[in-house]
Amino acid sequence: MIDLRSDTVTKPSAGMLEFMMKASVGDMIFGEDPAVNELEQMAADIFGMEAALFCPSGTMTNQIAIKAHTSPGDEVICSRMAHIYQFEAGGVAFNSGASVALIDSEDGTFTAEDVKQHINNPEDWHKAFTRLVEVENTVNRGAGACWDLQELKRIRELCDNRHLGYHLDGARLFNAMAADGSKPEDYGALFDSVSICLSKGLGAPVGSVLIGKKEIIKRGTRIRKVLGGAMRQAGYIASAGIYALRNNLLRLTDDHRNAASLAEALKECSMTETIHYGGTNIVIFTLKPPAAASDFLEKIRQHGILALKTGERSIRMVTHLDVSDEQIREACEILATL
Repeated sequence: MIDLRSDTVTKPSAGMLEFMMKASVGDMIFGEDPAVNELEQMAADIFGMEAALFCPSGTMTNQIAIKAHTSPGDEVICSRMAHIYQFEAGGVAFNSGASVALIDSEDGTFTAEDVKQHINNPEDWHKAFTRLVEVENTVNRGAGACWDLQELKRIRELCDNRHLGYHLDGARLFNAMAADGSKPEDYGALFDSVSICLSKGLGAPVGSVLIGKKEIIKRGTRIRKVLGGAMRQAGYIASAGIYALRNNLLRLTDDHRNAASLAEALKECSMTETIHYGGTNIVIFTLKPPAAASDFLEKIRQHGILALKTGERSIRMVTHLDVSDEQIREACEILATL
């Protein structure tokens, strides 16, 4: 099957598996796992930030960051499309006791002016305290849209002026950097905390890293324990992250090229109504009524293609390192004739 449901379906390569099996491990909770320590230091150094924390998932790194930045009753400003709001099971409320102020936009990005209009007056005791601004780069539901770095800098200035925390859900941040030429240190200089995922386009089997200021990571270490993310000989999976960061960054542009090919093929498909492509590895498209997403997915499954339903007429396709150029060509030929 040509599996385009998500870049989370990737499996470790032979080289990654060999590297994992050679990992030096120890008790992570005692600070004695060499691979975990190396991964955390590597991630912090890449972004020019003070410290890092290895966790099982991106949901956990995001939730740790939110809880480290807020107190119960506070409010987080984010996009209505944000992963922390759409796909983390109400964790902002459940784990942190915080509410969200949602910004609407077409692709999940927003401006400093949008943020300004959602900041509550701290002197108004009817309102929650605004404590944190969260952005997601790339935007999953925005078809892999990338943020404008200059706008992120304007939001940083606003956060400084209003004494707000600033967190980046960078689950696919390396895709954004591959697309627009921005650098890790650009983001390290802007944000108080950054979450990066190792198990999507980078191909590791599991794991994310929270990177940030020492104070945030110190609080985050305790929160990770509370959430059940404190592991023991985690070096075997941490080593997969090390391998991914060393070997799988430059090839992300291959995924972007393949996603662009899918978007072009979908324009030729008589069943599609709109195609959204943000320039990275995600394509989201809608079908002309009365076509239903479930029927379309069954049709392409019969042709050996898997994709993901995101609405009654909406479907997502995501490219990754386990889908070859040849498979993409085959998928494009099929999609263009449906």
